[in-house]
Amino acid sequence: MGLKMSESAKPYFAMICLQFGYAGMNLVTKVVLDRGMSHFVLVAYRNAFATAAIAPFALLSERKVKPKMTFPVFMQIFVLALLGPVIDQNLYYAGLKLTSPTFAGAVTNITPALTFIISIIFRMEKLEMRKRRFQAKVVGTLVIVVGAMLMTLLKSPLINLFRSHLIGDASSSAGEEYLKATVFLLIASFSWASFFVLQAATLKRYSSHLSLSTMVCFMGTLQSTALTFVMEPNLYAWKIGLDMNLLASVYAGIVSSSIAYYVQGMMTKQKSAVFVTAFNPLSVIIGSIIGLLILGQRLHLGGGLGMAILMVGVCAVLWGKEGDEEENSEKKFVEVVKCCEGCGNNSLSMPRVNKEVDVEMQSTGKAKMVVCLL
Repeated sequence: MGLKMSESAKPYFAMICLQFGYAGMNLVTKVVLDRGMSHFVLVAYRNAFATAAIAPFALLSERKVKPKMTFPVFMQIFVLALLGPVIDQNLYYAGLKLTSPTFAGAVTNITPALTFIISIIFRMEKLEMRKRRFQAKVVGTLVIVVGAMLMTLLKSPLINLFRSHLIGDASSSAGEEYLKATVFLLIASFSWASFFVLQAATLKRYSSHLSLSTMVCFMGTLQSTALTFVMEPNLYAWKIGLDMNLLASVYAGIVSSSIAYYVQGMMTKQKSAVFVTAFNPLSVIIGSIIGLLILGQRLHLGGGLGMAILMVGVCAVLWGKEGDEEENSEKKFVEVVKCCEGCGNNSLSMPRVNKEVDVEMQSTGKAKMVVCLL
């Protein structure tokens, strides 16, 4: 029983650990961006280190089993690299540079809602308003958005825009920067949500997620390098040494790109894109706690209330997704039993049930259906 519980808890444990990695990346990246490192250069180095870190594992483990590359799959990989490494990372870093890790994380908490909506549009999530599990996902998504808005609006200088014109130029400038950062972060969130949905579709055609992650990182390196030469023509911007710039590039490349793409791809394949993005709000919660306990940052009322609401929303979405898993397990079990009944075996022989389906039924507590169907 303990083994089954640990197996079922692995996806949750992996996604929570991943959010710790993202929280650390936000803090380290903010330091190097404030010191003047170009976010275009950082993205290029990040994907280069990610490719170097993950490519050997993909080559060794999936060299003989990876599917054949086709032109449609190649185009999907090209778009994945454009959505994730290029658009999302550059715009997210641009917004992070203008604001703070907490603000950037709070705005991008809208990603689960966008992923849920896009998944419904492309029929990757069923529209079943009468079922409680679907209602839980909808309500949880809305709660996450409300929590993100509380963390954002109750701490940002954007509220200064609605005050009297007697506010000084410094406040107006800060408000403009936060407004610009919000636009960048919202576009980055939409791009990131689209990345997860397209990744789920690509994994159905190209099931080797380790090789897929490697090719996305490599294609992202080429695209971001080309973009950097256009946006940063000064070659001095590429200078990097044994300093924080190198640390941020290596950390973001290995933890937040290579490992993250691999884990997220595996969880998307096992669960869904909505399940993966539901954990995103945890990174801003972890970052806020680290800032409070280690960096001595103050936690405002909006931040504390927003974090509590975010946790409620995350739990609601995950509860709804767990209901999907149970329903799918029931359907698989019923199909196997019906198939066994129709095989024409004598009544004294016991139907042979697939081991994987039997384990899923035991874990969900639905074994009583065997007696009813026999």
